[in-house]
Amino acid sequence: MLLRHIPFLKAVFFYSITAFGGPQGHLAMMIKTFVEKRRDVTLEELMEYTAFCQLLPGASSTQTITLIGYKRGGLPLAILTLLIWITPACVLMGLLSFVVAYFHEDLKVFRFVQPMAVGFLGYAGFKAFKISVKNYATAGIMVGALLLTVLFRSPWVFPSVIIAGGVVSNFSNKRIPDIPGKRRKIQWANLWLFALIFVVAGVLSEVTKARPFRLFENFYRFGSLVFGGGQVLIAAMLDQYVVRKNRVPLMTPQEFLTGAGMVQAIPGPTFSVASFVGGMVMRDMGKGYQLLGCIIGSVAIFLPSLLLLLFFFPIWENLKRHVYIFRALEGINAAVVGIMWAATMILLSSLGIEWMNVVVVIATFCLLQFTRIPAPIIVVGCLLLGWFLP
Repeated sequence: MLLRHIPFLKAVFFYSITAFGGPQGHLAMMIKTFVEKRRDVTLEELMEYTAFCQLLPGASSTQTITLIGYKRGGLPLAILTLLIWITPACVLMGLLSFVVAYFHEDLKVFRFVQPMAVGFLGYAGFKAFKISVKNYATAGIMVGALLLTVLFRSPWVFPSVIIAGGVVSNFSNKRIPDIPGKRRKIQWANLWLFALIFVVAGVLSEVTKARPFRLFENFYRFGSLVFGGGQVLIAAMLDQYVVRKNRVPLMTPQEFLTGAGMVQAIPGPTFSVASFVGGMVMRDMGKGYQLLGCIIGSVAIFLPSLLLLLFFFPIWENLKRHVYIFRALEGINAAVVGIMWAATMILLSSLGIEWMNVVVVIATFCLLQFTRIPAPIIVVGCLLLGWFLP
């Protein structure tokens, strides 16, 4: 039965190798490809899918394209759609981990990719600030999230400040009201299955102390708890593997920033940076384990997105009627902005005081803010700059 979906899968593959620009660029290309050209979904359906996926943690653009496949052909087509969408980006980022791990010292071409990544993150924080911080309450949530993220280096600081932001914003009564209608029965077994994987991964990580199990637990946790897209994921990974207090870092800031910058240059989901980080974290154990790290990172970071999507979409009609979800979303978004600003500050401090790095950071931000130059062109420009400058 999947044979009749081959044209759709071909369109997904073409989309996977041409979709630059992060979630905003992805959405624009989805409209052109799957709404206007192929008519797999209507514009109203796509907008509803996008709104629903924004309520879930994980890779929102990945969940949206997977949901289009789910709508067309059920679970089998949804899984195929996901695999086709993430594979090119994950392969490229996994290969980059080998390049950086074994040849980075000889490749000066990467040296301005690191400050460029800070410019991208600062721009994302600025754009999110303009959209999400609209009053004193959200500004307070943002500042609180920023301070807590900088002061406390714990893997639980991100979900903690996000949940706290949602709780605080629920005290407002100026949000979308409840939508009347018949409630659907919630299938709690689906939620228990998701939680079971979460708990088993954590137990195996602590009991075995084996790095592959810990790597899977880390990325599964990130995919389960990260709101706000790839930039927030980058901030969480920075804390986990680079700057965590009382722990030997598994990556240098320069190595991490190289991956965080290069993921902007490739098409596909920004969550594919997990393939790069997984390989780098396992590189000292040999090439075989490094390849295993790339695979673990790719699988574990996207698995929660798939599970949450398939578990919660059947009850979307229930979720969108609850006013407290929409109230919480404003606080969540403000907390995410604070996390992004904190990550920008931490990464900027790791570059050191060098005038050319500062120029690249500012230039990247200005090009993104004041011009229509695509992100891949900016990345290529930074690579050429690193190659030609002495």
